[in-house]
Amino acid sequence: MQTNLKLTKRAFLDKHLSGAVIDYRQIIALFIPLLIDQAFIVGLNLVNTAMISSSGMAAVSAVNMIDSLNIFLINVFVAVSTGGTVVVAQYKGSGNDLMVSKATAGTVSSVSLLSLCIGLFMAVFHGPALNVLFGTASPDVFDNARTYLIGNSVSYLGIGIVEAVCGALRGVGKTRASLVLSLIMNLSYVLFNIVFINILHMGILGMSISVNISRYLAAACAILYLVKIENNLHYRLRDMLKFNWSMLKKILFIGLPFAAEQMFFNGGKILTQVFIVSLGTYAIATNAICSSIAGVLQVPANALSLTIVTVVGQCMGRGDIADAKKFTRSFIWLSSVSFIMMGLIVLPLFRPLVALFHPPAEIVDDIFTIVLINTIAQIPLWSISFITPSALRAAGDSKYTSVMSMLSMWLFRVVLGYILGIVLPFGILGVWLAMNCEWGVRGIIFLRRFHGTKWYQHRLID
Repeated sequence: MQTNLKLTKRAFLDKHLSGAVIDYRQIIALFIPLLIDQAFIVGLNLVNTAMISSSGMAAVSAVNMIDSLNIFLINVFVAVSTGGTVVVAQYKGSGNDLMVSKATAGTVSSVSLLSLCIGLFMAVFHGPALNVLFGTASPDVFDNARTYLIGNSVSYLGIGIVEAVCGALRGVGKTRASLVLSLIMNLSYVLFNIVFINILHMGILGMSISVNISRYLAAACAILYLVKIENNLHYRLRDMLKFNWSMLKKILFIGLPFAAEQMFFNGGKILTQVFIVSLGTYAIATNAICSSIAGVLQVPANALSLTIVTVVGQCMGRGDIADAKKFTRSFIWLSSVSFIMMGLIVLPLFRPLVALFHPPAEIVDDIFTIVLINTIAQIPLWSISFITPSALRAAGDSKYTSVMSMLSMWLFRVVLGYILGIVLPFGILGVWLAMNCEWGVRGIIFLRRFHGTKWYQHRLID
């Protein structure tokens, strides 16, 4: 009986998660470190938000506002590192180790320069940015936001180096190494937050100091790993200062449309955040807590979204379109199932989970309503909206996915969010309902593309 069960399980895995380039054992080996990484990132963000909540709702609101801007800016160079992941994965799939090494060097140098420029720009022009985006916030929230934004801007080079190295490592399937780097950055961040926030009571300033120490520590470890430990990539420190323009064009072919998408996509989120700011500090806090809980629900799905870039990238490097299609379908179903499982775990634990944030009693019911609706909506909608474009992008179909993502974001989430949240009396709930609707529209668009032929006709590598 047990033997038959094992055979059935193996046959199922072989059918849906094995192909000519990669089998289910390799996919599991890729996925598990990314799952642990995502769980730690989300879990530690929960802990950090809970810690800063001891400084009051103004501090929570400031962190949430600036984190929306941080996501907007950081995702620009994360997008370029994703271009590096795709190029590295396709060269890995084709068996060209020399070009894998060059693609790694190109990824690290380009992302490092981009993150340095963005960080310097925001550190210098933080005042106008805050006035334009969050000028209606209360003075105590605004002062906390200024301190947190300057501190994060200084740290962008550090996280840029880490993301670039992790992106290249994911491309060659070394997700354990990228996990270790992520854990160094995030665990040290929590430890320093405990020191600066809980022990020294430095509040937002302490959080800003922590983020810089943790990111530059992880950046130093990332460079050390490439130069001294990972000999197969043949990376040298002076490679950070070299620009291979031919390789850079390949990386930017994927990275720039994705970066533009992230700018418009997260710009829409920031505009939505501006709507929420006008609803008051309680609305900002409600949104922050709901976003943190939604992040918990999305942990396995986000890990699958990262995994599929490597899997489909290597399939396309070999020219195996059938396997790329099969893996994409399997990952969409796995992602949807993961939302069911996470919902069954998180919803019964809602009260103790939300208590971590010390919310005022007046907003707890609103938080539960939003979390419940969002949990149900994610099951059919999130996977087709995020897993599918990750697969298309890994095949080189970056322009289409980016344009469609930008259009759906602004035409549905932003406009509909304003109508439901501000014009109509739905408030913060209306903003979240608009986001769920946008997932559905975007998912349908990408599924139609996936069932066509144009997405796999791009030629990225030689």
